[in-house]
Amino acid sequence: MHILTINGPNLDLLGSREKDIYGKDNLESIENQLHKVARELKISIDCKQSNHEGEIVDWIGQAKDKIDGIIINPAGYTHTSVAIRDAISAVNIPTIEVHLSNVHAREEFRRHSFIVSVCVGQICGFGASSYELALRGLILLLSK
Repeated sequence: MHILTINGPNLDLLGSREKDIYGKDNLESIENQLHKVARELKISIDCKQSNHEGEIVDWIGQAKDKIDGIIINPAGYTHTSVAIRDAISAVNIPTIEVHLSNVHAREEFRRHSFIVSVCVGQICGFGASSYELALRGLILLLSK
């Protein structure tokens, strides 16, 4: 089983930005934890991050017929990107949307996701653990 994790804009700044919202973990430590869990589950995982919408769309398109599942934290693109939403819909790969913070308890504009309607689920509010929860949930879903 092969999983792709995609992180959107500004997530490369984790660990140094708004720690009260996003926590102290940086993206590298989150990815290291995902790789550890992937080894435990005997699956492979690729982790990518981009601040550029088109690059994220390209990665999703290139995943077709190569990737079994996607975990995506679209970050700010959650609330703006029909292009990322359409790419996920087009490849028909089970996808889980992840957020570190509870977006539903934050500003009103963060409560709307263009992405979630084409995902099998959404996990938010558990900090860095949101990624591990998404990975374990996705593997359970794909194993059925």
